[in-house]
Amino acid sequence: MKTAEKEIVTLKRSLLVDTEKKLNKQIEMEGRSSAYYLSMASWCEMMGFSNSAKFLYDHADEERQHMLKLFKYINDAGGHAIQPEITGIRHNFNSLREIFELILEHEIEVTKSINTIVDHCFMVKDFATFSFMQWYVTEQREEETVARRALELFDIIGEEGIGLWTIDQELGKLHASIEE
Repeated sequence: MKTAEKEIVTLKRSLLVDTEKKLNKQIEMEGRSSAYYLSMASWCEMMGFSNSAKFLYDHADEERQHMLKLFKYINDAGGHAIQPEITGIRHNFNSLREIFELILEHEIEVTKSINTIVDHCFMVKDFATFSFMQWYVTEQREEETVARRALELFDIIGEEGIGLWTIDQELGKLHASIEE
């Protein structure tokens, strides 16, 4: 067992150093998600996909809230949450469909990251963090479902003629159903 793993609870902290590092990496991932979705929203707005832009602006804000939730948890447990540098965000996209394909790919990566943290917490018997992370497990199921549903719209409606306009309208409805 590593020295950091023996550091179960002290008077000042109840978070393993290794767990803190993993949570800070998740903070970086959530921050990157927020920046990525904000960039996508801007592109959609520029291209006239106003409902998709709203969907993505709101999603960017939601990802930032996920990041802040982790910040608070780490600091409350006696750790130190770190604001990551976010660089290398893509700003141009080939199509609306590409954006939603990238979103699904990204959300799958986020799910893998969260599952790794949950597995780690279970292995080191950090049941408080394990319990805290269950919210993220559930949230990721929803995130992936919404991303898959958005992509289904492209297959069902098609992109020809008024297809993209219709898809943008449906994405607005999908967004509204999430907020309920």
